[in-house]
Amino acid sequence: MQFALDTIGRDLGSAQTTATTRRVLAFAAAVGPDDPDTLDDLAAGGLAAIPSFCAAIEWGLLSSPDRSGALAVLGGELSRYLHVGQDSLFHTPIRAGAELRIAGRLVGLTSTRAGALITLRIETRDATLGSAVVTSWCTVLCRGATIEGPDRLVEPPPSLVAPEPVSRHRVEIRVPHGLPHVYAECSGIINPIHTERRAATEAGLPDIVLQGTATWAMAGRELVHRLGRPAGRRLHRLAGEFRAPVIPGSFITLHHDVPADPAGVVGFEVRNASGAIAIANGRAVFAG
Repeated sequence: MQFALDTIGRDLGSAQTTATTRRVLAFAAAVGPDDPDTLDDLAAGGLAAIPSFCAAIEWGLLSSPDRSGALAVLGGELSRYLHVGQDSLFHTPIRAGAELRIAGRLVGLTSTRAGALITLRIETRDATLGSAVVTSWCTVLCRGATIEGPDRLVEPPPSLVAPEPVSRHRVEIRVPHGLPHVYAECSGIINPIHTERRAATEAGLPDIVLQGTATWAMAGRELVHRLGRPAGRRLHRLAGEFRAPVIPGSFITLHHDVPADPAGVVGFEVRNASGAIAIANGRAVFAG
């Protein structure tokens, strides 16, 4: 497969969805089943989704055959495509019951030894007010594909530079055997390499692997607990590049900076049980 450069800038179309209470609670339970604060639909001020819920909303657009198939971006053999990066800017919390409109376009193509990297910019807005809710840059690897001409990226995400930290902390997080299955059903992000061993091994993987957005969401959850809530700040942005696979039934280790200014950029990385980097160049930003 070869991607033409005129694909850049092409519209993915749009879709509308409702962030129902059931969906918001299910996603929160998959990522943090022991966090009662995110599972209380009677909370003062109403139920708000955890920020990483945006991945479930965006997948509804990306997996739609009438859009992804038309672009020839995510069609064909799903196991050929790997989500390898997520950078999300959270403008305002997603509230349970909100009507959301999701739209996106292809903004970049990059050639790598493994295949073609496709960068998508996805905008989630309040369908009633039209105000921005989340802006995400998703990077997808199409294995074995090539691109026509030089690398090109338009509308890149704003740069993030993490300052020198005061210290660096380490947190070990267990990954239950069934988590990829639970996350798939609670998020709606379905790819058989995450739940079926046959599909995973046929794709060249050692076993089923945890979804990259699940690892990303779990890292975000821990960063909120340790750096956001104690300072009364919300997660404003979460970015990371998905690298080494995470095998369920093991654990991941989050290594994160503790900056002098809690409102600044926080650097982090996640390593799998073998010590390989599962999320590289992690960046989190908290806002008051």
